[in-house]
Formats: sequence, C-alpha cells, structure tokens
Amino acid sequence: MNDIVTIQTEIIENFQLFEDWEDKYEYLLEFGSGVKPLDEIEKSDHNLVKGCQSRVWLLSEFQDDRVWYRSDGEAPIPKAIAALLVKVLSGHAPEEVVTADINFHKETGLALYLSPARVKGIESMILKFKSLAAKYLIKH
Repeated sequence: MNDIVTIQTEIIENFQLFEDWEDKYEYLLEFGSGVKPLDEIEKSDHNLVKGCQSRVWLLSEFQDDRVWYRSDGEAPIPKAIAALLVKVLSGHAPEEVVTADINFHKETGLALYLSPARVKGIESMILKFKSLAAKYLIKH
C-alpha cells in the first residue's frame, strides 16, 4: 500500500489532467458517485462530521494495526471529498493518520474554488479522520 504522501500526489496529478474546473468538478463528483452508501443505521449523529455545511458521516475500524474508514454524504461535493479522504487515509497506522499533512485540497486548487463554508467543512472532516485515528492510539 502506498503512503499518504504518494496517494495525495496521485490525486493532485489526476486533477492536473483536467484544464478547466468544470472537468475537475465532474471528476470529483464521479469519484464520489462510486462510494458504497452507508446503511441508514450507520447515519447516526455519533458518526456525523460536525462543522460541515451538509451532512457527512464517517466510520472507522481498527484492523491489523491499521485504521479503515467508510464515509457517506448527503450532498455530492462533500460526499466526494470525504471519499477522497478515505482513499488517502484508509489502511494506515493511526500514528500516520494523526501526523499526516493533508493538503491535496489545497494543491489541487479545490480550496480556491469551493465556498469558504465548504473549505471549513473539509478541515472539519480532516479533524474527524484524525480524531478517530487518535482513539486507536489511546486504546492500543
């Protein structure tokens, strides 16, 4: 499995394949549409990411010394961004997730083209991913 930096680099390079933002959004939305939805019971307040403009849910599990994530969202853009974060952070040791510099949303230019509320939502998602990983540090 690739490290977090390598996965982010791949995402950045994929976005660079598209010249205009309509195509980049299309790519983003397509990525999000491939996510397997969570079961309704998993869409609880406990799994909700606080600070997002629309509802996004995030679940984690700890298996083989790695953190594995699943996500879903009501709106297409946050759902897709959460899916990208799942791609970047799933399958890594909790320490790696907690200390990772998550910057693909800035490097791709997404942070410039999304509303400030959406960018704040991305930061909230990143904090939720890291806090879920941190709980496995404490337990193990």
